[in-house]
Amino acid sequence: MFSVTVRDHMMIAHSFTGAVFGPAQRLHGATYVVDVTFRRAELDDDGVVVDIGAAADQLHEVLGELTYRNLDEDPDLAGTNTTTEVLARVVADRLALRIGDGALGPGGRSLEGLAVTLHESHVAWASYDRRL
Repeated sequence: MFSVTVRDHMMIAHSFTGAVFGPAQRLHGATYVVDVTFRRAELDDDGVVVDIGAAADQLHEVLGELTYRNLDEDPDLAGTNTTTEVLARVVADRLALRIGDGALGPGGRSLEGLAVTLHESHVAWASYDRRL
């Protein structure tokens, strides 16, 4: 399996519901470094997994829908604890929709999966893998 990874970042505000979250139940900010790995079994005719520039652009657009926002006020995320794990899935699912709509060109349709990793810090991160 071949893979290509692109990186970006986002800064969000949110709060959590549930005693397990302690002081994070209050509104707070988080900055994530976001890695997305695109996978496919065979390279395309140009010898690549995916156009890196197009992949980076799509990631940036998806993150632009979330960054500098209070996620507690986002109707699509209402009632959801937007943990790092949940946000990794949100980013993956939104990218998958764009890929399905052809945003990465014809080569994007041959992708078999992607993984999104949100790094909370240099010592903690969470990932979500999905098939396409």
